[in-house]
Amino acid sequence: MTPFFQNLGMSFEWAWFVATICGILLIALPLMLGVAMVIYVDRKIWAAMALRRGPNVVGPFGLLQSFADAAKVFLQETIVPSAANKGIFLLAPVITFTVALLAWAVIPFNSGAVLADINVGLLYILAISSLGVYGTIMAGWASNSKYPFFSAMRASAQMISYEVSIGFILICVVLWAGTFNLNGIVEAQRSHVWRINGFVANPLLFPMWVMFLISSLAETQRAPFDMTEAESELVAGYQTEYSSMSFAAYWLGEYANVLLMCALNATLFFGGWLPPLDIPVLYLIPGFVWLLLKILFFFFIFSWVKATVPRYRYDQLMRLGWKVFLPVSLGFVVVVSGYLMAIGHFK
Repeated sequence: MTPFFQNLGMSFEWAWFVATICGILLIALPLMLGVAMVIYVDRKIWAAMALRRGPNVVGPFGLLQSFADAAKVFLQETIVPSAANKGIFLLAPVITFTVALLAWAVIPFNSGAVLADINVGLLYILAISSLGVYGTIMAGWASNSKYPFFSAMRASAQMISYEVSIGFILICVVLWAGTFNLNGIVEAQRSHVWRINGFVANPLLFPMWVMFLISSLAETQRAPFDMTEAESELVAGYQTEYSSMSFAAYWLGEYANVLLMCALNATLFFGGWLPPLDIPVLYLIPGFVWLLLKILFFFFIFSWVKATVPRYRYDQLMRLGWKVFLPVSLGFVVVVSGYLMAIGHFK
């Protein structure tokens, strides 16, 4: 995009700056619209599984319900508790929302269609996703209320616990792909097993995908791992004292993170922008369409789980992370690396 603006007479510096801004808007604006739509889809899926109608009044088929909710919270008064640390209280949702958008910079939407095609894209994702917990911790501490504080403590322990196992899972993917670059990881999945594009068809990496999917639910604090928002225990968790647009920023950040985890599932294990099968006719469909379909498939799984699986107890959550996922993922790192050495993969 930079050469295009240079051809319009701009210097390289200004052309690069304008091209970067345009790239950011091309990702951020559709993502925000997508978040509004997936909230609607989420509610529709829950309603269908509970034999209810869901949103069906505002706009055709209720499609404008999310926008009506956004207008409602925008017009509400922002209430800050008198005993709260006002600066940190207002900064916390901004951090959550901003961090949720930053991670999308390295997601490849097609071959070469990525805002920042860096060699350590996967490490960038890990670094950015670990920052998300700060928004929750700051909200819990700054609210000066016991329920948000308990929720913040749960969130920090939960995210640290599952990030450890996610790290070992990603090591297996990196060993097989031989790169941290997300474009390179997608290309390594081309015709991985027979004509199937994706590490998910690999018997050694399929268990890693199952663990990554479950860890994604825990990392985004989605049901059945939503102990940070457990209304039966914590009223509403770290969001208890929030209202108006500060409350909405948490919702936007949460769903942007959910879509990010859906995109990572698709990119790391299901071939990203590649079609499911390495058949020439399937490549006639643009890569970003395949990626979008895979993201929607995983989002349906996220909604399905939330509508059907009961909430875990907190001790069950921690036991699963430390006593099951951690040793199993560490064992698979040994197995995968040993297998790759045996077949001469690293030569």
